[in-house]
Amino acid sequence: MPDVSVVVIAYNDAERLPAAVQSVLDQTLHGVEVVIVDDCSKDDTFAVAQALAAGNPDRVRAFQLPQNSGGCGAPRNYGIQRATGTYVMFLDSDDVLERNACRNMLDAAESTGSDLVSGLCVRVHLDSRHKKTTEWYPWLYSRTRTIDSITELSDLLVFDTLSTNKCYRREFLLEQGLEFPVGIHYEDLLFSAQAYVAASRITLIPNHVYYWNVQESAASKSISNRRHEIANFVHRMEIHRRVDALLESKGYDELKYRKDIKFLKHDLVLHLRDLPLLGDDYRREFAELANGYLAEIDPRAYEEVQRLHAICAYLLSKEDWANLLPATDALTNPGRLTVPLAEKDGQVYWCAEHLDTEQGRQILDMTSAGYHTRPLTSLALGNRLTSYSSDDGIVRLAGRVINPLGRISPEARLSAVLEFSARRSVGGKTARIPVTTVRHAGDWIEWESLADIARTVRPLGIIDAVWDVRLILTVDGQRLRTRVSVSGTPIDEAEALRIRPRLTQLVSDRFVPEITKKGNLSYVLAAEGKMAVHTSEMIEGAIQGRAAGLAKTSLRRLLKAKRDLNSGETKLRVYHDFYSKLPIRKGLVVFESHLGKQYSDSPKAIYEEMRRQGVPFEAVWSYAGAEPTGFPEDATLVKRWSWQYLRALAQAEFWIDNQGFPLRLTKRPGTTYIQTWHGTALKRMGFDEPNTKSRGLAAQASFQQALDRFDHFLIRGEHDRRTLAKGFRLRDEVLLPVGYPRNDGLVRARQEEAGTGHRERGALAAELGIDPEKKVLLYAPTFRASAGGKVRAFQAPFDVEEFAERFGDTHTLLIRTHYLNSVTLPPSVRGRVVDVSSHHDITPLLALADGLITDYSSVMFDYGLLDRPMIFFAYDYEEYAQENRGTYFDLKERAPGPVVATEDELFEVVANLREEADTKFAAARQRFNAEFSECDQGDAARQIVAKFFDRSGK
Repeated sequence: MPDVSVVVIAYNDAERLPAAVQSVLDQTLHGVEVVIVDDCSKDDTFAVAQALAAGNPDRVRAFQLPQNSGGCGAPRNYGIQRATGTYVMFLDSDDVLERNACRNMLDAAESTGSDLVSGLCVRVHLDSRHKKTTEWYPWLYSRTRTIDSITELSDLLVFDTLSTNKCYRREFLLEQGLEFPVGIHYEDLLFSAQAYVAASRITLIPNHVYYWNVQESAASKSISNRRHEIANFVHRMEIHRRVDALLESKGYDELKYRKDIKFLKHDLVLHLRDLPLLGDDYRREFAELANGYLAEIDPRAYEEVQRLHAICAYLLSKEDWANLLPATDALTNPGRLTVPLAEKDGQVYWCAEHLDTEQGRQILDMTSAGYHTRPLTSLALGNRLTSYSSDDGIVRLAGRVINPLGRISPEARLSAVLEFSARRSVGGKTARIPVTTVRHAGDWIEWESLADIARTVRPLGIIDAVWDVRLILTVDGQRLRTRVSVSGTPIDEAEALRIRPRLTQLVSDRFVPEITKKGNLSYVLAAEGKMAVHTSEMIEGAIQGRAAGLAKTSLRRLLKAKRDLNSGETKLRVYHDFYSKLPIRKGLVVFESHLGKQYSDSPKAIYEEMRRQGVPFEAVWSYAGAEPTGFPEDATLVKRWSWQYLRALAQAEFWIDNQGFPLRLTKRPGTTYIQTWHGTALKRMGFDEPNTKSRGLAAQASFQQALDRFDHFLIRGEHDRRTLAKGFRLRDEVLLPVGYPRNDGLVRARQEEAGTGHRERGALAAELGIDPEKKVLLYAPTFRASAGGKVRAFQAPFDVEEFAERFGDTHTLLIRTHYLNSVTLPPSVRGRVVDVSSHHDITPLLALADGLITDYSSVMFDYGLLDRPMIFFAYDYEEYAQENRGTYFDLKERAPGPVVATEDELFEVVANLREEADTKFAAARQRFNAEFSECDQGDAARQIVAKFFDRSGK
């Protein structure tokens, strides 16, 4: 008898079935059989299955159902009955198993006696260029764990509803009478729920076990992707009702509540996104089905989901299509503001309707999103097309842009251009067409344009097949970029535009308006007229011809020229040979924080102090990434390593940063480099690091040359002089003992607290939704890298769910990872544990926190200025201190708070925070500040401005 039977189901999939079966035959566990069940295919699938069985007679058996069942349930049930293994797994014919899946799951089942073992599923996106993979709810599988009841881990039932990443004891399935429902889709949801509830023991393993191949562009859509069919939603609702009935019969009210939350944030949202593209009849039937179910959902669930999800569900229950359809557009385009909002009694709401009830006001309240305070340039304003027509190559477009809360005043100077840009471009030939009319219309800014697209847009002809349309609205000099949403405006019947590609008309001579997956206007190159064939067919036929050969040669030359022009070596040469010969521009200051990733830290504090004092200067901030977010509006923004960036550095009077401008850029003698640095050192730095010492002499000399560019280096006291200055081999005259400007706010906060006896939490607490009655703890770990310097993925070293369970009623835990890391939190801790890693500036977070949990991060030195309790979770101290980079002192001996090594110790200290971390260490904190922060007096930024930017002659 085999250990595991893998039931492989197939329908009209002769091509992919062999790969699925081979992934089972290749398992490292040899006691595995394959049971192929063909759902009465119309192609050669069953013949292929029979051939596989004939080629592997001892390991593969093939069966065929007498008629097609129309789903996955019947063939899987048939496979269960024919299986002979101790355990059963399921595999779809278009997916494959990980090579060790059966062995790992069998080992877990045998060692724990579990009825069900579940492993990590990986989605493989076959349409992506490099077959991108994403793990399926990885936080559930962060470690091996066994539970005796599904009530111990409700998120498993709520989120992992797959049947295919699991191994079931066959006797368990037979004894419990567990079968998939037949004649209805979404059978996995019900079968998984039944198995979870019936199992006396469940084990989860962190191993990859199942590769789920996803192909979005498949000609035949899967059942779950045919959401435009109302029957699809009918089936989903029926399955949900059956699962609810199961949970209610067991008295699992908490599980039902958690499932309600997921329905609002996932199941319903999947269908809501398609509503703008479907007709009125579908919408009416959809609303009737959905609202019958929404009426049974626990009202508390609305408080646990994202605000937009709750708004959509609520407006659907009211069948308020005028306000719901813009909300579904915002679901498809995250961050886009699609309604003008309403303001009442000092609060901001999604719409002016439904505010006569407490529930309506609570759900529709958008005040915390900050749309009334955030800069207009930081908002993604909705822009809806209201009319579209074309005649003889001329396109007439009209639309309207959201004017949120009337923030664009009637007196504002308005202008706009339509921008056409290729999604894949070689020559960068973006086309801009001035908009004919732009006018203020209350809640909207209306625009009209008469565009000769055929003459203005000149595509290359092959690579740049898809062109996106944006409207760039200029309001009193501020540029607001918006995508043009179609939103029901008919463009299907619009004529294709004749176009003249720059390279060749062989494969395309028409521009066809289309709607993107997100509902936005775009144009696609196509071939019509004499060719009368689809563009893709023309390309396929033309790639063998001489014209295509010439086109590809030209394209390669263009690409090579572009690469050469933008290569690092070319930019370095232009910087040193040309830009560095240009005159220094007095008053030009280039700021950078953490390699352009943030607007934060001491460069930000200096910049804001200069603005506060009215210093005359020209500010340039560098940014990394595609688009700058959170940077000041009154500064010029340049992308790091762009030509503008290099020229600004070459002509700047001052460089100010906290980490390091590119090492190979030589600083000119007329430029003053103020290096603020970003933290007092516990771990060894610079030439004290083992990795630096192991480099060759040439690399060390290059590093030293980069450090020698510093004209001034900020330090906080003698410790920095002994460590950082020594590690970087800085001359004594370079050191500037003024403290860190970023800490000025912390010093003032401590002084104000001491003077008033009251701690002011400020706007950040409200923004994060923190209960004023709860204590706030901030967990801020340091950056870690492997021995080779590779960044490690961050995982919380303690169970955040356990933390939330034990302390969530009295504490809110903020997790702020290093800027090179990110963290994924399970939904179950929502509101009790909050990821604040996206808050670039950590200083307001420090000021907010009532206590700090860290490990070896330099944030300890900054937080010490507040004289509040600190806990040091040093679970890997020996590895970090000895095996990694080494430290300048023994943290265990001088830490101004308890040093703990285990989760239990950490939780014990948190439970007794005031006594264990506060009272006992009051004197230690005073000594710590005196030793490491003596220069931080709250005036570092003022000292910097007075020393370098006071032009008064004082």
